[in-house]
Amino acid sequence: MIRAQCLSVLLGLALTVAGTFAAGGPSAKPGIRTRIFGRMPDGEVIRLYTLTSPKGMQVGIINYGARIVSIVVPDRHGKMADVVLGFDDLQGYLGKDPFFGATVGRYANRIAKGRFKLDGVEYKLPINDGPNSLHGGIKGFDKRVWKAHELSQTPPALELTYLSKDGEEGYPGNLSVKVVYRLTNDNALHIEYTATTDKDTVINMTNHSYFNLSGQGSGNILNEILMINADRFTPIDATMIPTGELRSVAGTPFDFLKPTPIGARINENNQQLKFAKGYDDNFVLNRKGPGLVLAARVVDPQSGRVLETWTTQPGVQFYTSNFLDGSIRGKDGKVYGYRSAFTLETQHFPDSPNHPNFPSTELKPGQTYQEVTIYKFSTIR
Repeated sequence: MIRAQCLSVLLGLALTVAGTFAAGGPSAKPGIRTRIFGRMPDGEVIRLYTLTSPKGMQVGIINYGARIVSIVVPDRHGKMADVVLGFDDLQGYLGKDPFFGATVGRYANRIAKGRFKLDGVEYKLPINDGPNSLHGGIKGFDKRVWKAHELSQTPPALELTYLSKDGEEGYPGNLSVKVVYRLTNDNALHIEYTATTDKDTVINMTNHSYFNLSGQGSGNILNEILMINADRFTPIDATMIPTGELRSVAGTPFDFLKPTPIGARINENNQQLKFAKGYDDNFVLNRKGPGLVLAARVVDPQSGRVLETWTTQPGVQFYTSNFLDGSIRGKDGKVYGYRSAFTLETQHFPDSPNHPNFPSTELKPGQTYQEVTIYKFSTIR
């Protein structure tokens, strides 16, 4: 059973990760600005909501896929840059889009052969990743239009809601979903997920932002220094499905307990790395109880930017954009090449409905799914 956590308590805990920028950005009026970002093929308007913190950090969000389309933060000298991959307009997201910035669901990551059993009933999902179902299916949450509502709060917050109907992409139950993006005074982006159902179902939501702390389109991320707070990871088979084992990272290329450049061991002769063509693995976060825990910390020596990821989730998927090949041109015409970004997708484990030993992703009527993830930015000298 997914724990139902008190959101106010989590947000109180979140304040403990507060910090300040070593080099703040230019002054900007905090709040939310809105403009039209594009139109869907049927004419429906998609809007861009830009949240600005008192210290100048800006986050752009669109209601197509409840996506983060930009995160603008300063480097050690105060120079601002957009550190997430994406497109300048809606048409890019409607084309060849590898989930840039998307809210992913109903089930993030993979489910083996697109099948799982719940209450003795087998459910069949669309197959869209080799023999498996990935990120909610053919038309998951990333390809849906969400309802957006600006919350009258300081700091600025944006609420997005969506009703995933019973049977959508093969999943049972009418699932009411809410995502709140909140940009705090300490330049941290809080993402709060909430969902309820009228029928037993499974749920696993995450955000799929691709980060490059030197700036989007600025080259590869192999020199960025990563720490992941995990003693174990979930090894995969050749189809990227967990074997069910919780394996120690000790003595493997997956040991990021000590800060290590992302590229230091990425090309080692390791079967797990070969399966994924790099890193694309779920790490089992170290935690002593519920609540927020530091999942990962990334430092970019070039810019001095630092990203900390905090979460209530049990795992984080670290992915090094192994399938970007330069065929996608993103914002400002930048070419997105091989390993030009990383993701830190906080989540429950892949294929959990088929692994009773993994933390459960089941949600029942009367329960509330609640998870929080924080992306906190700072700088070092």
